[in-house]
Amino acid sequence: MENDNDEYTKELNVAVRVVHMACSLCQKVQKQLLFPNNSNQIKSKDDDSLVTVADWGVQATVSWMLSEAFGGQNISIVAEEDVQTLSKPESSSQLGMVVNAVNECLAEAPKFGLKGPNDALGASQVLEAINRCDSTGGPVGRHWVLDPVDGTLGFVRGDQYAIALAMIDDGEVAIGVLGCPNYPVKDDSLIKYSQQCPFMSEMSSREEGCVMYTKKGSGKAWMQPLIHGDKRLEWQNSARTIHVSSIDDPALATFCEPVEKNNSNHSFAAGIANTVGLRKKPLRVYSMVKYAAIARGEAEIYMKFARSGYKEKIWDHAAGVLLVQEAGGVVSDAGGTPLDFSRGIYLEGLDRGIVACSGFKLHEKIIGAVYASWESSNL
Repeated sequence: MENDNDEYTKELNVAVRVVHMACSLCQKVQKQLLFPNNSNQIKSKDDDSLVTVADWGVQATVSWMLSEAFGGQNISIVAEEDVQTLSKPESSSQLGMVVNAVNECLAEAPKFGLKGPNDALGASQVLEAINRCDSTGGPVGRHWVLDPVDGTLGFVRGDQYAIALAMIDDGEVAIGVLGCPNYPVKDDSLIKYSQQCPFMSEMSSREEGCVMYTKKGSGKAWMQPLIHGDKRLEWQNSARTIHVSSIDDPALATFCEPVEKNNSNHSFAAGIANTVGLRKKPLRVYSMVKYAAIARGEAEIYMKFARSGYKEKIWDHAAGVLLVQEAGGVVSDAGGTPLDFSRGIYLEGLDRGIVACSGFKLHEKIIGAVYASWESSNL
């Protein structure tokens, strides 16, 4: 990487280390979830979506670490979770587990080259750290954007998920970090496990997940393996650059889409795939691991066409979009316009859907097919 005087280098350095810490927390919680009778680590929010000890634990950990590194109480953090469910009396056991998970994680901060608290955090401090992430972003200033566990359903099933941390500076994504604990660093791992292994708990313990990261204008993206046991994170030596695939023939391209049908129209995406000549079956993958797969050259296309009324949130895309772009790819809405991260917590003005590709040739074909097919769709 560039020298420490370059813009955003300090912020990226801290963000990568914090995401490594978050990955460690998630791995420990997921192992516990995969044992029977551990459903007390999962709660349903008021909108019926799932939230786990890991979601709250990561948000508290990242919030505390970023606040210590960059400006204390004045830091702006936009994140998915709040304390409403966790503060209820019936959630006291979950709160205790969150506090334990956070303190265990913060105690390991020196292993990742960071400084943790002098004393263990109490419940009120953990709730305060989670609640501090109440910014709504916007076009002015710096805003950290966090999805503590992107793909919670994948997480609780032992499948793919991601910890996504980005920083928006005056409306543009400046830093993107994706932690992918169940996405091994070796090539073709996503395709292999999508075909053979629906539950990532079967992944060999010798296979390490990864953290991918980038910063605006670098023209580069990097990947590091996660560390295990008592090993320490070696910031400079463990990273290698990644780049998008050079495949531009639709017949050879690999296409990713969300697993969930409630916020993505699979049938419309299938029609687009057929129009442009995609021959492979889509890889249905939880979380922003889809962006990660394009950034490191394992897939070429990601399409998502949400049903009418669904609003995309910035924390579900910011880190992944920058990662793909700096690795050499292109991301836009389905009308071909760059995504706008400057208008609050939603991607306002989004035209029909999101298309990410390894190159402009594939991207132009898909955008053209969207225009040709849209009038006959029911979206």
